[in-house]
Amino acid sequence: MAAAAAGTAPATARKTLFTTTATLLSSSLIRSSRRRSLSCSAASAGAPRLAPQPPDLVRWVQREGGFVHPALRVANHPEHGLGISTAVADGDIPLGDVLIALPGRLPLRLCRPTGAADDVLVQLAQQVPGSKFNHFTEELWAMKLGLRLLQERAKPESFWWPYIANLPETFTVPIFFPGEDIKNLQYAPLLHQINKRCRFLLEFEKEVQQKLDTVPLEDHPFYGQDVNSSSLGWAMSAASSRAFRLHGEIPMLLPLIDMCNHSFNPNARIVQEGSVNSSDMSVKVVAENKIEQNAAITLNYGCHPNDFFLLDYGFVITPNPYDQVELNYDGTLLDAASMAAGVSSPNFSAPAKWQQDILSQLNLHGEGAILKVSLGGPDIVDGRLLAALRVLLAADPEAVHKHDLKTLMSLDAQAPLGPTVEASALRTVLALCAIALQHFHTKIMEDEAILKGELPLTTELAVQFRLQKKFTILDVMQNLSRRIKMLSPQKSTA
Repeated sequence: MAAAAAGTAPATARKTLFTTTATLLSSSLIRSSRRRSLSCSAASAGAPRLAPQPPDLVRWVQREGGFVHPALRVANHPEHGLGISTAVADGDIPLGDVLIALPGRLPLRLCRPTGAADDVLVQLAQQVPGSKFNHFTEELWAMKLGLRLLQERAKPESFWWPYIANLPETFTVPIFFPGEDIKNLQYAPLLHQINKRCRFLLEFEKEVQQKLDTVPLEDHPFYGQDVNSSSLGWAMSAASSRAFRLHGEIPMLLPLIDMCNHSFNPNARIVQEGSVNSSDMSVKVVAENKIEQNAAITLNYGCHPNDFFLLDYGFVITPNPYDQVELNYDGTLLDAASMAAGVSSPNFSAPAKWQQDILSQLNLHGEGAILKVSLGGPDIVDGRLLAALRVLLAADPEAVHKHDLKTLMSLDAQAPLGPTVEASALRTVLALCAIALQHFHTKIMEDEAILKGELPLTTELAVQFRLQKKFTILDVMQNLSRRIKMLSPQKSTA
């Protein structure tokens, strides 16, 4: 069987695994248990694989009908860390070459029940909340797929053991951070997401254990192993950090492919051939350009802010051109910002009826309004925030109604309501940036000094995260300052 591949014997590895990995989910999730646990230790640098000497993953993929380009190796790359790289002496790989190909039997995904244990697993997956968590937190699919992974991790002689044995024993996502490093993030929106995810794991642990307590051992989806918030957190983190959603948005764990690292300018891409349920389905990694010797194979995980990358993948990108700082649209805050900027304006807290109507169209006013706005990223200023400021600073309804929302939301639009209104709007945003900077407890120079020292990996990630947020704010301020200088108040039509 596949599980008998070279390396630590599965039975020995499982015995070691289930009796030694029993520490924290995070300082807020300490749990005691009188039963054996499928658990995960706290995040640490150089996290070991689940098995001390895991099977050769490349050989397993090849033996099971997959293809791996002969120039590829699993190795530590000086820039990208552990992942798939080209060998030094094997020459360049041409554009269009297939790097990895997996037949349909190798991806690990949720499947139709084939017995009582699978029925129980499906029932547990159906208990994962559907509307409680938004797209950002990813629990909707990651926990469901994580349950399937956890089932195979506990299964004796699992077909996927050579793959699972190579998975990290720990993850560097924030739910595994020590409490002090969660505080070190200094960013309320991410802290909210971490707390929400931790609460979910604690609540779901109770639901899972309540369900499993009524299941006979022969129908137990985890083969009698204890499942708690720690093991659920490990499984959810494995799924969120390694799974791909291809055609049909069906998430799959792709052995070996998931060891390709991230880049916004990747040298490879994933291609799915055939539908998910067809017998001839395959997933390939194809060279996007010529790949030189000793290069890491990279894929684009998506153009996301660092909140997404840290929460789901456990890393921070510096610099990240897609990073953003989240704010709440609030009239009182805008009043304070406009006063700090020296802007003479109407009361943001009490817009006129015609202004309220436009704010409603922007979904910033009325029942069901979405008040989260952002600074940074490719748009520099959230289009809804910019349009709202322009409208609220305008005195002439007719001048406003000459423009559609798309124009009012665009920073590239050349002062649609005149230079005076535009300068006031941009100065208000500058003041919002200054207020956002004040919410961090440390200065940029302090963070840079901290990063020069020897730090635990979780502390380093937390400091890198908050430092990148500050740089994002400064980039916005520099961009807007240039735009204000280019405006000509003498040409104002306000």
